[in-house]
Amino acid sequence: ELAIAVLACARVGAIHSVVFGGFSAQSIADRLYDAQAEYIVTCDGAFRGAKDIPLKSVIDDALIGNRTVKKVIVCTRTRTPVSMIKGRDLWWEDEIKKVETMGLHDFPAEEMDAEDPLFILYTSGSTGKPKGVVHTCGGYMVYTNYTFVNVFQYQPGDIHFCTADIGWITGHSYIVYGPLSAGATTLLFEGVPTFPDASRFWDIVDKFKVNILYTAPTAIRSLMGYGLGPLQGKHLTSLKVLGTVGEPINEEAWHWYSEHVGKNNCPVVDTWWQTETGGTLISNMAGITPAVPSWATLPMPGLEMVLVDEKGEEIIQEGEETVSGNLCIKSPWPGILRTTYGDHERCRTNYFATYPGLYFTGDGALKDKNGFFRITGRVDDVLNVSGHRIGTAELENAINMHSGVVESAVVGYPHDIKGQGIYAYVIYQGSHGQDTHGTAEMIRKDLNQTITRIIGAIAKPDKIQFVSGLPKTRSGKIMRRILRKIAEGDLDNVGDISTLLDPTVVEEIKRGKI
Repeated sequence: ELAIAVLACARVGAIHSVVFGGFSAQSIADRLYDAQAEYIVTCDGAFRGAKDIPLKSVIDDALIGNRTVKKVIVCTRTRTPVSMIKGRDLWWEDEIKKVETMGLHDFPAEEMDAEDPLFILYTSGSTGKPKGVVHTCGGYMVYTNYTFVNVFQYQPGDIHFCTADIGWITGHSYIVYGPLSAGATTLLFEGVPTFPDASRFWDIVDKFKVNILYTAPTAIRSLMGYGLGPLQGKHLTSLKVLGTVGEPINEEAWHWYSEHVGKNNCPVVDTWWQTETGGTLISNMAGITPAVPSWATLPMPGLEMVLVDEKGEEIIQEGEETVSGNLCIKSPWPGILRTTYGDHERCRTNYFATYPGLYFTGDGALKDKNGFFRITGRVDDVLNVSGHRIGTAELENAINMHSGVVESAVVGYPHDIKGQGIYAYVIYQGSHGQDTHGTAEMIRKDLNQTITRIIGAIAKPDKIQFVSGLPKTRSGKIMRRILRKIAEGDLDNVGDISTLLDPTVVEEIKRGKI
């Protein structure tokens, strides 16, 4: 139904904005307000593992005080009891019947300009509120088709299984628009890869004779933890191409995926791209260009990728050396975002102002003698957790809304499963100025509830350390570099702390590291 709703919007010329089902009512309310949305399509609930997510009641909460939404169409899924507001809420099934009784079997497609907006998709930025990335009818369709067909070397008749959620760009581009524009059969699933057990993906591949499997390194690392048992007895011989997306893949996971899922017989495409790029920018092409574990390798033909230093000067390679720098793009491509909805200045400052004349990705990268790229991670204040982007400012704002919190700072650290984990340093002052001993776990639980309510469970920190102060410069800037080093366990290399307002706080934070 989600794919149907998305395609129906495209057909009538309406702009859609899909929201991941794990966000809080507050997060959804913010997006509804920003987009000035008029119609909502949702379900009574959704299944995620053994949990029933009450989507309709979350929407009801999100609509408190909303002035733009006219109708809410509710699809039956979990049969969770829901409240239906007369005049506003409608059942999907009733609306379908109405159309059928009217005898409408076809609806003419609205003629659109290539540059008309197709959809808005909200993504985390380095400043507080999420931004609505706008993609257009012409360029986005052209680019998702081009990348889908070439990266995966799609052949007519192939069955493509992308395990993403349509609430993220990967689902838009490689469950819906890319495969369907190429005439491919696309397969989507509901839930998580480990429920009812860790053979869920392999059962699907076996049952539907999947040819292309596209998933995230986090999922691969999680499934590795279950060993080879779940793969036993599963026929995976239909697989021709394996893909990874969302975050850099480590070598161990790459080899496990290639050897145990692909039987060393399937090229692995390691695709690097972003919500803002519409489709893959750097990747090997299945069976055509070489695959190198943990390297995204070559830019798509037509893409001008460059590395620049902090001043924006292009880094030129001398001989066979591998160089590192900030990853930028020199010229436009069809899938580039056109604006951030309702705030074009934010688009300009976020992507085009850091290095004038270049699109700045926010990622750092290495480039070797062959022109291959390896993505090293975000260089701005955005975390990549399980392939999901979370802005540190947005998360700190949520933590700071807790009544006992004075200030907080959030950084990423290496995580075995998620790629990057969330480490929060919190200055907590109880109502009577008590310290946090004995009640630390209760307060952590409380903070996590606050974060879940404001953003969603997706943003809960893996570690929360209570501190009496944060390392700040004399001008009041938090030195995140120091906090990152401590979170990573690299305690001997925190760097120069002489310029800090209070250098003693660093030793205290080191001692209290979790």
